[in-house]
Amino acid sequence: MIPVIDVLNGVAVHAVRGRRKEYQPLKSVLSTSADPVEVAKTLASFGFRELYLADLDAIINGQANFPLYKQVADETGLALLVDAGVAELTKAKMMVKNRVSKVVVGTETLQNTDFVREAVETLGKDRVVVSLDMMGCKVLSRLNSAGAVQPMALLRAFQEMGVSQVILLDLSRVGSGEGVNLPALKEVLASLNMRVIVGGGVRDIKDLVALRNLGVSGVLLATALHSGKISPDELQRQGLLG
Repeated sequence: MIPVIDVLNGVAVHAVRGRRKEYQPLKSVLSTSADPVEVAKTLASFGFRELYLADLDAIINGQANFPLYKQVADETGLALLVDAGVAELTKAKMMVKNRVSKVVVGTETLQNTDFVREAVETLGKDRVVVSLDMMGCKVLSRLNSAGAVQPMALLRAFQEMGVSQVILLDLSRVGSGEGVNLPALKEVLASLNMRVIVGGGVRDIKDLVALRNLGVSGVLLATALHSGKISPDELQRQGLLG
């Protein structure tokens, strides 16, 4: 399982349904601080080995916080998956230089699918994770297209480009506690040969066990973890920590 820190205006925030203008500083049962580095240190102390960091300042305004990535990685030892709205190689290379383990390429900010191919060829398939960013049934995308972007067609194209890791992220479910989008997840697991991470809507430990049994390789955890609905102790007992 992979804990999440969303960073906006340099502060860890509580993300709910993708309504970024309404995001408030994080209040967590695990940490008394909303400082991203301090939250990351706390998560590392519980035994997590990876961290998903959404740099919302970069996604919204293009201003990537490279020093933050390096500081978090250096001070926690966590392997970082970072979405910083990357859409060109120079930025992707800078992320890796600043201790990002895996560069997340989100469809929300992707303008050209050729970048995905270039990123895989340049950084290697182990360093690149594509995030299929959804708002309900709609793919969030800046891609030039004559019509709506079809999720499965897009994922198949990414697989042909060498992508081996994908995040299915339904922003409409983030922070909602409504459960993940199981129909979409099952279709991807049945149709594609990729490692699949899912995010948005996780309710409790039962959800995590069910998702593991379905064959997902990771689950992004934010609200359920920070609210205490899922505890590190429960994750440890179920063999889900790390």
